[in-house]
Amino acid sequence: MELNGLNSNHMKRIKDSIRSIPNFPIENITFRDITTLMQDPEAFKLACDEFHNRYKDKKIDKVVGIDARGFVFGAVLAYSLGVGFIPVRKKGKLPFKTLSEKYSLEYGTAEVEIHEDAISKGERVVIIDDLIATGGTVNAAINLVKKLGGIVVECAFIVELPELGGRNNIQGHDIFSMVQFDGE
Repeated sequence: MELNGLNSNHMKRIKDSIRSIPNFPIENITFRDITTLMQDPEAFKLACDEFHNRYKDKKIDKVVGIDARGFVFGAVLAYSLGVGFIPVRKKGKLPFKTLSEKYSLEYGTAEVEIHEDAISKGERVVIIDDLIATGGTVNAAINLVKKLGGIVVECAFIVELPELGGRNNIQGHDIFSMVQFDGE
């Protein structure tokens, strides 16, 4: 059986490899820790292979990875597709001329940046991050790609937290997630 295009046994293997930490970083929040997935060679390979298989025939020109865990999966995907990797970083971390985009957090705002020469007009881009919660960070990344003239083919994640509504906050773009933790 397949869910999201992913074999259900593979999906279970990936989901089971993700550690859940209750009450972190604050009370009543369960943190989904993908470092355990990355430490598990079989689960890590399954996740990386799923991304590759999903995008190998979609004529992707660049992979954008969001700081920081999106770098891991994004770089592997870019390598496997034979395309460039573009980091979207927290403000002040990129050394060259940048474009920036602010986004809302639960308590305030944050800002991410991209090099102004990272994407050329018309390039087809997939955006990768480890997790989608409210969608603020990925929306900021989408806006940066669009400012540079790139075309967002899809936004992809290992984990989705559906109860936080991130998918609904990403208007006009396809979203792919391998596993969901809904109220768990």
